Amino acid sequence: MAVLGSLFQEFKGSNMRYCINCCIHLLPLPNDLHRQCFRCCGPNYHNQKCPVCKGENRIPLYTDSKQMKLLAVLEVRTDHRESWNGFFCLRKGKLCSLIFGLIIMTLVMASYILTGAKYGLLLIPSPFHYGAFASNPSLMDNESLSDMKDHYQPSKMNVSYVKDYPSIKLIIDTITSKIEFMTRQRPDLEELRKQEPHMFSVIPTKFLPNSKNPCWYAEYRGNTTTDPYSTNSYALYSKRFRLIFDYLRKVFWNHLYHYKGRHYRLRCLPHFYIIGQPKCGTTDLYDRLRLHPEVRFSASKEPHWWTRKRFGIIRLRDGFHDRYPVEDYLDLFDLAAHQIQGVLQSGAAKEHGAVSNIIIGEASASTMWDNNAWIFFYDNSTEGEPPFLIQDFIHAFQPNAKLIIMLRDPVERLYSDYLYFASANKSAEDFHEKVSESLQLFESCMLAFSLRACVYNNSLNNAMPVRLQVGLYVVYLLDWLTVFDKDQILVLRLEDHASNMRYTMHMVFQFLDLGPLSEKQEALITKSPASNTRRPEDRNLGPMLPTTKAILRDFYRPFNTKLAQVLFDDAFLWKRT
Repeated sequence: MAVLGSLFQEFKGSNMRYCINCCIHLLPLPNDLHRQCFRCCGPNYHNQKCPVCKGENRIPLYTDSKQMKLLAVLEVRTDHRESWNGFFCLRKGKLCSLIFGLIIMTLVMASYILTGAKYGLLLIPSPFHYGAFASNPSLMDNESLSDMKDHYQPSKMNVSYVKDYPSIKLIIDTITSKIEFMTRQRPDLEELRKQEPHMFSVIPTKFLPNSKNPCWYAEYRGNTTTDPYSTNSYALYSKRFRLIFDYLRKVFWNHLYHYKGRHYRLRCLPHFYIIGQPKCGTTDLYDRLRLHPEVRFSASKEPHWWTRKRFGIIRLRDGFHDRYPVEDYLDLFDLAAHQIQGVLQSGAAKEHGAVSNIIIGEASASTMWDNNAWIFFYDNSTEGEPPFLIQDFIHAFQPNAKLIIMLRDPVERLYSDYLYFASANKSAEDFHEKVSESLQLFESCMLAFSLRACVYNNSLNNAMPVRLQVGLYVVYLLDWLTVFDKDQILVLRLEDHASNMRYTMHMVFQFLDLGPLSEKQEALITKSPASNTRRPEDRNLGPMLPTTKAILRDFYRPFNTKLAQVLFDDAFLWKRT
């Protein structure tokens, strides 16, 4: 620094070009800058040898009469040859660091593999392990909801995704060997009353004779300033219901029936239910059927009250909310009840006893299969099987209810379900891996429990990446047939509905005893565009892998065979799809 300081004093006030190497040795520069060196160039700018640098390429230093810092006027450019040397040195450093990092990673992985092999944590084909079911009274009494949810989570260990067909075929063969279609024991009415006393106190056992629907008059104890829907959970927690309930508030008092100084309101339950299955065309059937002049539906297509809302479930992974009482469910049919009441109170009805032809429907596609909540509410489970199912309670109140089921090839249903509900990274390969993992989990359950216990097992259903169990149609159908007669259930195929819509809609009209339609009305119902079709971005992903389709065909085959036997229809084998 002392040398630089003295140089600065010497150059101060001058206006010359110097080769700075005459004073200090720095990095070499290209020739174009060296030629500007005052001592290396003569008057005619012929290149001369600098007395110090001797003609070698050096950095010039330029100073003028202005006072400045020496380092501010240094212009540095490196020689290309030496810059490449520095670059190679840098690359050598990075390469050494990379090699050292790889060695460390190899040692860590080797340690992990050796430790995992020692404790049996690697390559386990059936990683799902079950603990005690929550129907155990001590478990229900001593654990909070969060504890129970943790209790039902699968073991956190490595899952080996089996991708080759022969290996997965062994898993499917194991599942098939464990399949037994056992008839369930139907609970008696008193057992049901004990489980849902409030529901039985609200819904009567007898209904009005001049309505096709199960309707009755219930006393209303509110006054004119009371909002009849102020506590309705559907109105409070769902924006799509608010407009409907705003309208109902305005017309509510006009539809009260006054008798002996008291107010009564007409209450109704559905005459029929579209109970399943999801991604099988239930939305399209609902949209067409509600165009019939004699059909009315609930305020929303899928209230999911029987399966979820009455337990306080909106999404099971979000835990439990306040339970939706049965009154909230009945409110959803008030629009239809008002129209039925108008017919019942008309002059013709009073004089001639006319019957209202309006029928009410409800179309929650979860009704057929979703009994996941039972484990948190019902005791006395038999070997992990639910003691009460949805159909037990519906039949207790509506033994004459009619049920419509729409099914499709379970292989294609599962892929459509995956495309619709998966949020990210969707692909045929990802679907294949999720199917493989789900089959392993289902196999683990079947090795320990019955088929019905696995199908209705909440922890298993939440753990499987794809909903394999929803396509086991015959398991659910057999359970519904334990409480309802076969002639009360209409089973349709989506494939038939898509190819001959007019035929399937006529089957539905006949099943529900609906009146005839004009040609214009029928054309409106049957020629409308299909509803809830596959989204364009999902169609662009293409079909599932052929190997995945073969795997799923093998898995669903024994269930389809049994379904075809129960329905006496080989079309439910889905051999041509």
